Amino acid sequence: MTQDEATTHTQEPHHSLDAEQVGYKQTLQRRHVQMIAIGGAIGTGLFLGSASRLHSTGPALLFSYAFVGVIAFFLMRALGELVLHRPTSGAFVSYMREFYGEKWAFVTGWMYWLNWALTGVAELSAVGLYIQYWWPLMPAWATVLIALAVVLAVNLMSARAFGEFEFWAAIAKVGAILVFLAVGLVVVIGGFNIGNHQAGFHNLWSNPGGFWPASGDYAWYGPILVMSGVVFAYAAIEMVGVAAGEMANPTREVPKAVNAVIFRIAIFYCGSILLLVSMLPTTEFKSGTSPFVTVFDRMGLGWMSTLIQIVLIVAAMSSLNAGLYSTGRVLRSLGMSKQAPSFTLKMSASGVPWAGIVMTSVVFVLGAGLNALVPDAFEIALEAAAIGVVFTWATIFLCQLRLRALVKRGVVPASPFQMPGHPYTSIIGLAFLGLIIVGLAISGWQSSPYFGHKVTFLVVVFGIPILTGVLALGWKLVKPAVMANTNGQIKAVWSNDGPTYGPNVDPDDLDPAKPSGEGN
Repeated sequence: MTQDEATTHTQEPHHSLDAEQVGYKQTLQRRHVQMIAIGGAIGTGLFLGSASRLHSTGPALLFSYAFVGVIAFFLMRALGELVLHRPTSGAFVSYMREFYGEKWAFVTGWMYWLNWALTGVAELSAVGLYIQYWWPLMPAWATVLIALAVVLAVNLMSARAFGEFEFWAAIAKVGAILVFLAVGLVVVIGGFNIGNHQAGFHNLWSNPGGFWPASGDYAWYGPILVMSGVVFAYAAIEMVGVAAGEMANPTREVPKAVNAVIFRIAIFYCGSILLLVSMLPTTEFKSGTSPFVTVFDRMGLGWMSTLIQIVLIVAAMSSLNAGLYSTGRVLRSLGMSKQAPSFTLKMSASGVPWAGIVMTSVVFVLGAGLNALVPDAFEIALEAAAIGVVFTWATIFLCQLRLRALVKRGVVPASPFQMPGHPYTSIIGLAFLGLIIVGLAISGWQSSPYFGHKVTFLVVVFGIPILTGVLALGWKLVKPAVMANTNGQIKAVWSNDGPTYGPNVDPDDLDPAKPSGEGN
């Protein structure tokens, strides 16, 4: 921002929040943005997680992925409206600060960090397992350190280096899916045999139990219940919101990336699931083995199975990369408002919030060590991360609703990229996320006959209240510092009638980056 622009913006309180952007370099180009958007929508949830869901649900999983895909599109349109209202690397934390106040910014930021910290530990552990496909004697700790060293080095270089890594990772993931789609179409349309089974679209209804199995080991509500797991296959598509603060031209790139999401979901997710169920009976897919590996092995194409294993490693590394990138920026946003340790504010000359990135890396290493020693304990933590995904998505819908309400009252100008179907699309999204929590509890209860092993159920019923208590305690501890930093102005920046603290308030008093009384 130039000096002239800064002078102009001091007349508008919400621009004081732009202080979060100081130090960042807008170096992400169009190809980076497009591939970050694609890469966020393709990961281990498709390459690996879809196997167990196919086995337990049948061809109706296609319906599950399509329905959740529509919700994901609503989410991205809501996020797009927020980003074009004000691009910021603080993302959801910054929007919650603007529309709901410091307390909810604190909760949002730490929930998002918890989600990525625990997801990253899982991905590190997964890389160790994937590597043992070729080198079964290689110790997991060595793989963990090597994988983390690679993504840490990439993140510490620059935002552009992160973008380059994601660009090529997305190329690899998309390339593998396109190869599968091409081979799958030929096999299915041609009605070729895979082992002793004939491929074809007729398998959609001739699959054991039909398209929507409802007898035997299946339940009629299975495809609905499994949506609680499908949501997490789409987790990370919101990365575009975090990256917006470092885009060279977010006004141009974000709408293109967001609008393309629904088509990518339709092609990559729904297209892949459609071909998988058309090639083999869903009972052939087993948890822990990629369904793509299963298909190619049955076709005698062992080299393709090897390729998928490589792509699984790339997908896990991409997730690690995104986790470090986003948590570093979210922690810096929290640090600016005294809601995280002050060292998280440290940035390198290349515009990288390196302290927050290193902090997350340390947690990755400690978590991976704990996972190796006490796997059951980490399984509980991973389910807590799933709740973090639901919470983050909910904040996006809530902020969009509040933004549009303020626009209608003439308090803030309209975003140039508005969400269609307002307010119903965001309300539907929020209602769906509420049902996801219920679905997690139900599926968790059904997962084991032993109460102590009903992990997801226990996390939802006992974990959410515990997490709520921890966050409430955390806010109580940091609130005095936040109050001092903001002159007691910790409510949302906007009220229904204008700036919360009056039209004559000094914008710097709303600036979480400056101590009270400090001017430009």
